[in-house]
Amino acid sequence: MHIHILGICGTFMGGVALLARAAGHTVTGCDANVYPPMSTQLIEQGIGLTEGYGAEQIGLAPDLFVVGNAISRGNPLLEAILDQGLPYVSGPQWLAEHVLAGRWVLAVAGTHGKTTTTSLLAWILERAGLNPGFLVGGVPQNFGLSARLTDSPFFVIEADEYDTAFCDKRSKFIHYRPRTVILNNLEFDHADIFADLAAIETQFHHLVRTLPGQGRIIANGGEESLRRVIYRGCWSELEWFNDAAGWTVATGADDYEAVFSLAGEELGRGPFPLAGHHNRLNALAAVAAARHAGVAPGVAIEALAEFQGIKRRLEVRGVVGGITVYDDFAHHPTAIAMTVEGLRRREPAGRILAVLEPRSNTMKLGVMKSQLPASLAGADHVFCYAEHLGWDAAGALAPLGARAEVHQGLTGLVEAVAAQARAGDHVLVMSNGGFGGVHDKILAALAA
Repeated sequence: MHIHILGICGTFMGGVALLARAAGHTVTGCDANVYPPMSTQLIEQGIGLTEGYGAEQIGLAPDLFVVGNAISRGNPLLEAILDQGLPYVSGPQWLAEHVLAGRWVLAVAGTHGKTTTTSLLAWILERAGLNPGFLVGGVPQNFGLSARLTDSPFFVIEADEYDTAFCDKRSKFIHYRPRTVILNNLEFDHADIFADLAAIETQFHHLVRTLPGQGRIIANGGEESLRRVIYRGCWSELEWFNDAAGWTVATGADDYEAVFSLAGEELGRGPFPLAGHHNRLNALAAVAAARHAGVAPGVAIEALAEFQGIKRRLEVRGVVGGITVYDDFAHHPTAIAMTVEGLRRREPAGRILAVLEPRSNTMKLGVMKSQLPASLAGADHVFCYAEHLGWDAAGALAPLGARAEVHQGLTGLVEAVAAQARAGDHVLVMSNGGFGGVHDKILAALAA
């Protein structure tokens, strides 16, 4: 079958493309403003990319169009598909019907940490010899791909609460029907589609309703929002983590050692390479979920030591003159604060120069602008890229005083970062997009 994917360079749809190709289908796709690592990954896998959404792509005559949730009514290709009555389906529905059906699905949901926790869980199962398939919203360094199809009954998936498609406004994860689910945390986000936190909690409870009685929920006991979700009704096995009566994790001899316990009994300890307590909680949830699939906690803890991280999650992009430049996906105030805190714990001696692009739909709406100063308080200096932003970034960051500056142009921002940076500094770039290739631009400016 030939499938043509609209929005193929999104992290989810790119993974769908890889899985479809691995299943033997001919795969092509289109997108706008493509950028690595997804575009690079697709090209390396021999998947044809078309720039833009021209209606002439109808001429490719695929058997099926798979439509990503970034595609809205008015898109020329989508309108042509609808006008001609051509077959189409959403990405999550295609995945559920063609990949997930009949498998033991382990899903990771939550506002933060989904990509890291999904990657950790997939690696634990891999290290235990279970050869899982997976779909991650990033590229785990241990695998080098964001998605993989195997003959294993186990499939690990990042379960996003964002809506499915223009024609299906349920959350994506409703389609996955997992047997094991991690509920990592739950905050207000996606202000473009959810009115408030209660609306998101309802979607999470819809996910809870899809689990079988012998399924298992691994939920963060430190999140009142998740307790509210569970108290609305739970028909499956339930284990709490980040809860004294359930699964807990603590720092060991130093920041690189984690100690895992269940109901107060230590299960094991070992080196863990990721910075920040939030990542320890991600690892704890992964260890607990892996146990439901039959992996002993000791085996899981050993696997954590070999985890190599994920592209765009505190990924070191280069070092010039003793100045380290990082790339990170953080775009929600809570994620920004946790990323800064995690880097500070690992690198206490150097300054942190935070470079932020408020790019997500929620950030563009300005819904969380008042939270930004507190989230960036741990940085020594802040550079905010505000081109095409619909709210006053300088006013929002005013509580940071002279530590914050706002730039309307990328060139000026790069020059300002290069002028400010000195040996020993850590330049932390945070965006959920390509950010105009700013990482390489900063490295080039530093080298010059």
